[in-house]
Amino acid sequence: MAPRLTPRLETLARLVPPGARLADVGTDHAYLPAWLLERGAIPRAVGTDLRPGPLARARETAERRGVADRLSLRLCDGLRGVAAEEVDCVVIAGMGGETILGILAAAPWVAEKVCLVQPMSSLPDLRGGLAPLGLHVAREFLTLEGETLYVVMELRAGAEGPLTAAQRLVGREECHRGDPLWPRYLRQEIARTRRALAGLERSRRPEDDRRRRELAAALAEMEERAEAM
Repeated sequence: MAPRLTPRLETLARLVPPGARLADVGTDHAYLPAWLLERGAIPRAVGTDLRPGPLARARETAERRGVADRLSLRLCDGLRGVAAEEVDCVVIAGMGGETILGILAAAPWVAEKVCLVQPMSSLPDLRGGLAPLGLHVAREFLTLEGETLYVVMELRAGAEGPLTAAQRLVGREECHRGDPLWPRYLRQEIARTRRALAGLERSRRPEDDRRRRELAAALAEMEERAEAM
């Protein structure tokens, strides 16, 4: 039986194109590539990690699941040890948004691939930092793990126009169209923005003025979206 995946990894697995050669950045236990390889969904995969410990765990998973001959494990930073011609799909999951941006910037060839990212933090920075890399968010998928909502983004080549403050926070509305978790996500981010804005309202530092205005604009836009649902 293939290893059980968490909801986040299940979402990513569903989005990997059948037959694609996968690069899993920060593979850790290599659960995602092992699951896909064992099911025959993909022919080969590369798993990378910065540290020997996670790669040792990944190797144990690959051997236990009988896929070691199709999973190449590499000690490297991001995609620096992976050649563009080796892969069709790149997954970068479980990292901060700024770290993901750095990995993408160091491997501009990802724009030619299917790129799936699952940021753990700094989502506004990630969404806002894609345009200079020639990328944009084509779709976003929400997944619930316990009581926590996570966002999975499908990135594609082509920069779009500037994002509004709300779009940086929660994404463009069309990216979430039809997602049953979208109302919950929007309400969650409205509440979070209200708390952040309340904190800034007490600040007397001049440098907080710009941030206060950005959050106020984002909040007004998100509340308008919520009312329209």
